[in-house]
Amino acid sequence: MTTPIEVLITLPFPEELIQELQEVSPRLKFTALKASKPEEVPAEAWGRTEILYTSNVLPAPEQAPKLRWVQFHWAGLESVLDKPILQQPEVTVTSLSGAAAPQVAEYVLAMILALGHRLPDMMDHQRKSSWPKDRWKRFSPLELRGSTVGIVGYGSIGRELARLLQPLEVAVLATKRDAMRPQDDGYMPEGLGDPGGDLVHRLYPPQALRSMLKECDFVVVAVPLSKDTQRLIGEEELSVMQLSAFLVDVSRGGIVDQEALTAALREHRIAGAALDVFPEEPLPADHPLWKFPNVIITPHIAGISPHYDQRAVNLFAENLRRYLDGRPLLNRVDLSRGY
Repeated sequence: MTTPIEVLITLPFPEELIQELQEVSPRLKFTALKASKPEEVPAEAWGRTEILYTSNVLPAPEQAPKLRWVQFHWAGLESVLDKPILQQPEVTVTSLSGAAAPQVAEYVLAMILALGHRLPDMMDHQRKSSWPKDRWKRFSPLELRGSTVGIVGYGSIGRELARLLQPLEVAVLATKRDAMRPQDDGYMPEGLGDPGGDLVHRLYPPQALRSMLKECDFVVVAVPLSKDTQRLIGEEELSVMQLSAFLVDVSRGGIVDQEALTAALREHRIAGAALDVFPEEPLPADHPLWKFPNVIITPHIAGISPHYDQRAVNLFAENLRRYLDGRPLLNRVDLSRGY
């Protein structure tokens, strides 16, 4: 008789999604326990778990001696990667990178269009019931068609954005840690993204970031947070951007130097920004970024979608099949890199 594989899920997935996972294999035995902290999971459940699907609920190593794989519900894992259980050599860690790419890429596209077409200023005039006399000049757009979009970090989000931009004849530039290898082995729903790296016009290594920024009408920041990306976009990087260029940040707080960005906006050294992430969240109510008329601020919601759990289960199911077959798992996290 084949030994069952115990899978613990600490998120409140609906029964139909659990059933989809169960259909992967009869060997998988699922336990669904909604939990927000480790002590809410009974010791007996931790003791038998081989696979853990969780947001951030992690046992101590001695609590889960049979644990071999942790699949996280998010792509950004910088807040949990130092946990002792993840340092165990027998434990594999995978992220949900790629599952949120469709909605985040749509968010970026919406922000690019809104900024380029001066939507924040238009909405401000609407609130004032104002019909500006200089509207022809004030609302003259930076059109997306024929523009250059630079993507800092050509991962799943950047690749799906590149696909969405194709009908608009946009020149797509991007940075990638290994710029000599344009392909991507991470997860992406079928038919989306740019797995072969065929949609980017030019790839730059991280060391050439400033060279890329000089060429861009729109700059999209979509790298994970790590020791190498802290304050990646700082005063010097912002200083080489065109005065007419816009910045869209969907990465993590701390990758864009907030003080340097605030200064660049105040001094009109860039045209505007759309920001979804901040070093301190919520963004303090008295922060000057709230007041800029050329800035769109959203409360870290770019990845929110009513389809997120379904996309998460699709990825997890694929990784479960790989685990059962002894094949490499998708989105395996390199703890030394932080993603």
